[in-house]
Amino acid sequence: MRRYFTNTVEAARANVEALGDALAYTLLADGDEQETHLTYRELDCQARAIAGRLQSELRPGERAILIYPTSAEFLAAFFGCLYAGVIAVPVVEPVKARHLLRIKSIAEDAQAQMILTTSQLLPRFDTWAEASPDRPPFRWLATDAVEPAWADPWRMPALERDTVAFLQYTSGSTGAPRGVMVTHGNLVGNCEMLIQALQVGRDTVGVSWLPLFHDMGLISMVVLTAYVGSRSVLMPPAAFLQRPTRWLKAISRYGGYYSAAPDFAYALAARKATPAACEGLDLSSWRVAANGAEPVRPATIRAFIEAFAPYGFRPEAMRPCYGLAEATLVVSFSREQRPAFYQVEAAEFEKKRLAPAVDGQAALTLVGCGRASLGGQSVRIVHPETQQACAPGEVGEIWVAGENVAAGYWQQPELSAATFQARIAGTGEGPFMRTGDLGFFHDDQLYIAGRIKDLIIIDGGNHYPQDLEVTVEGAHPALRPGGAAAFSVDREGQERLVVVAELEQRGASNGALDPSQVAQAIRQSLSAEHGVRLDDVAFIKPRTLPKTSSGKIQRRACRAAYLSGALELC
Repeated sequence: MRRYFTNTVEAARANVEALGDALAYTLLADGDEQETHLTYRELDCQARAIAGRLQSELRPGERAILIYPTSAEFLAAFFGCLYAGVIAVPVVEPVKARHLLRIKSIAEDAQAQMILTTSQLLPRFDTWAEASPDRPPFRWLATDAVEPAWADPWRMPALERDTVAFLQYTSGSTGAPRGVMVTHGNLVGNCEMLIQALQVGRDTVGVSWLPLFHDMGLISMVVLTAYVGSRSVLMPPAAFLQRPTRWLKAISRYGGYYSAAPDFAYALAARKATPAACEGLDLSSWRVAANGAEPVRPATIRAFIEAFAPYGFRPEAMRPCYGLAEATLVVSFSREQRPAFYQVEAAEFEKKRLAPAVDGQAALTLVGCGRASLGGQSVRIVHPETQQACAPGEVGEIWVAGENVAAGYWQQPELSAATFQARIAGTGEGPFMRTGDLGFFHDDQLYIAGRIKDLIIIDGGNHYPQDLEVTVEGAHPALRPGGAAAFSVDREGQERLVVVAELEQRGASNGALDPSQVAQAIRQSLSAEHGVRLDDVAFIKPRTLPKTSSGKIQRRACRAAYLSGALELC
């Protein structure tokens, strides 16, 4: 059994002593073979130098914004903050105007004292208005220009288990972004849970294209690697999106043992799996393919296995999972021989009741996201309104308690208390963290049923938007998978269903594509599958559907854009 560390710096430095010049991270700048390597000793030297410089200007607990691409510079800066006792705030590299606005908002909310970036990126921020009437200007630091001699004055800070390590700003799929306070104890607890779930060790290799400013990529690849003493191969998200097979070829080339991605990535990779693109592919080393961060779809699992089984992918490697930033990362993880499917009667499910599907009745197939007993964690299913425990066979809100549950939201005590200090009515059991997600247990598997705030109620019937979106995407070949959002709007005092869908800009086999025919196909499919009438459908250009940095559909943002006329219509 592994011993628990007090903090992540202690774990990283122990691996420097044990592993020295062993490779910790390999960065693929172009997603192919343009490699940059970082050993444990190199990472430690760079982190100590940056930490020494930070300690000369900032006090422990002050915040630093991190603006980097997927790079060795990000890794050094992130660990430099941890080594200094400075709270890191990773953010997206701004490639669009809206990214810069989001970074400004986060920097203000976090009350950041310094912004860390690279010498190459620094000139891009010359026009940033650094001062506002109620705060001094930000200080900037290009960490790749920090002299190695700054490592000499570095001193190990006092890091306890409840010391905040970094702020993970939530991606805002259902509300305004909030800074989740992730402590060193949270990181240690979640790393131990991941070791249990993934069965990783010093001889395992992880491969990822996930953004490093987001919890899934940051913790499952960056932090876990330094904690365990393993190796990670990292590529930019754009490299995967441009050519999805780059991800799989990296797994093949480096002998990847585990990787993680949202469901849409597996679906996209399966669609792009042509014989030419997969030539020479060998996925026999891939033992853990974590699928999470959005609803896991049975069709995706089947399509991926069918596409890549000929190249050595094992069906049992597909591991649906569930987690969220407020729980650091992981809550449940599948360790079954095959993903678990459960067919339920659709009509009963819409009433938050579970009934096994029977012949002749409309059914939904749900995917189990594993057991939720990792690390001694407690997970309960609770009525969100009454806050009483649900009976077996009921759908309710998922509540979580454990070492992995974060300390709360930065500078939001009332919201933190409401979210992280919940107790079950009648018994007082708790405190629990309210996830805002609906789910249930079946055969010890946790199943996810959607988000409370996304529930659509039309003519008295409850509909989960992700179920409607799956039906929409399958209604016509011109509709892009993962490119639809379903939500309700008020029409003369009644809720009505609206769908926004990405439409491929291509001709049909019998001539030009007729959007009215696609709309009719959507209406017919929604009526047949869900008994719901579509009020309106808006077709938008490919890759313009509002999504979070992790690929989650931003239904509220999409609804707001629809109502304001801001959608980029075809």
